[in-house]
Amino acid sequence: MKRVVVTGLGMINSLGLDKESSFSAIIDGKCGIRTIESFDTDKQSVTIAGEIPDFDPLSVLDAKEVKKADRFIQLGLHAAKEAISDAKLPEDVDMDRFGVASASGIGGLPNIEKNSVVCNTRGPRRISPFFIPSSLVNMLGGFISIYEGLKGPNLSSVTACAAGTHAIGEAAKSIMVGTADKMLVIGAESAICPVGIGGFAAMKALSTRNDDPQKASRPFDGDRDGFVMGEGAGALVLESYDDAIARGATIYGEVIGFGESGDANHITTPTMDGPLRAMKGAYTMAGNPTIDYVNAHGTSTPVNDKNETAALKELMGGADNCPPMSSIKGQIGHCLGAAGAIEAVVCLMAMRDGVLPPTINLTNPDENCDLDYVSTGTRKAELNVVMSNSFGFGGTNGAVIFKKI
Repeated sequence: MKRVVVTGLGMINSLGLDKESSFSAIIDGKCGIRTIESFDTDKQSVTIAGEIPDFDPLSVLDAKEVKKADRFIQLGLHAAKEAISDAKLPEDVDMDRFGVASASGIGGLPNIEKNSVVCNTRGPRRISPFFIPSSLVNMLGGFISIYEGLKGPNLSSVTACAAGTHAIGEAAKSIMVGTADKMLVIGAESAICPVGIGGFAAMKALSTRNDDPQKASRPFDGDRDGFVMGEGAGALVLESYDDAIARGATIYGEVIGFGESGDANHITTPTMDGPLRAMKGAYTMAGNPTIDYVNAHGTSTPVNDKNETAALKELMGGADNCPPMSSIKGQIGHCLGAAGAIEAVVCLMAMRDGVLPPTINLTNPDENCDLDYVSTGTRKAELNVVMSNSFGFGGTNGAVIFKKI
C-alpha cells in the first residue's frame, strides 16, 4: 500500500484564527475559555465556553452565501483554505483524484435549534430553505468540495468526539488503497448555542466553574468536574509519499498507524478497554515504535482521564515506560468532532518545533492519573513519533500515529 504523508495544515480555535497564532498561544499556556457572549445565558447552569470571538464569515464566504452555511461549515472552510494554501500544491493537480474527508460530531446544531423555534412559533412555511443544507454534517465536505474544486472521494465521519481522528484514518485509507492521490481532512464544530450548552449540562458532562472560566477545564486534575465546550476547526492535506517527494513538498509527518474500536458498553460512560484497543491497533500498525509524545483525549471528566491513563499504561507495560502525555482542552475547550483534527495539527506542529504542549490547570494530581502530563509548562523535546487519541459518546474510539520524515 502507498505511504501517506501530511503536507498542509490549517487551524482555528478560541486562541487564534490560524495555525501559527493558535499554536503559539497553546505553547505559551494561554487559555481561550471565557464567559459566553454569543447568546443570553441567564437561564443556563453553565455559562462558559471556548468561543472564537473575532471570526468573520465574510473572510471565507460572500455575504449572500453566509446564510447558506452554518457556523461549523464557515469555520471548516477557513481552516481548509489555510491547509490547502500551506500545502503549496501545483496548478496541475488532478482534481478528480483529490478528495475530502470531513468530520463533525453534531453539525449545524444552532441552525437546527433556530429553525425548530421558527417551526413551532411561526409555522413550518417560515422555515429557511437553507436550513437542511446548512445543517447536515456532510455538507461541510460538500461546501469545501465545491469551493475548492475537489472531485475525488467525498467522505464524512459523524462519530461524536472521535470524528476528526476517524476522518484522518478514512482519508489515509483512500490514498493507501489508491482511490485518491490527495485528501483534505477537515474537522469542524460549533455547537455553542442554548440547546448545545443546555443539553450537555443536563447530562452533567460540563464543568460548572462559571466564576473561574480560565481554570474550569482541568484535565487529569483531582478537582476536575467536567469538560468545557469549545468550537473550531482543524484541516490537514494528505497525499502519497511519492507525490509529495516528487514535487518537493514540505512534509510535516507520515501517517504510520491508526486504530479504531468500539466499547460495546454504554452510550456515555467509556471503558478502559475500548481506548486501549484503538491505541493498540494504531501502535501495532505503526510497527510498535518508540512513541515520544501522546496528545491525550484528556477531557477533564472524571472517568475519561482515569481510563485514558490506565489504557496508556497497559499499552506501554507500566507507567515507567509511558511517554509524556498532555491535553490542550484546558486551553481551547473540547471541540467535539473537530477535536481530533485540531489536535492532530497540534501534534504535527509540536513535532516540527520539538516542543511538548502543556496541560494547564493541573495543580492537584489525581492518584489515578500518575503520568507525566507536562503540567509544569511547555518544554523542549526531540519528537520523532507522536500519537493522538480521540474517544466519543457511544463508545467510539480512534488513535492516529505520525512519524517525522
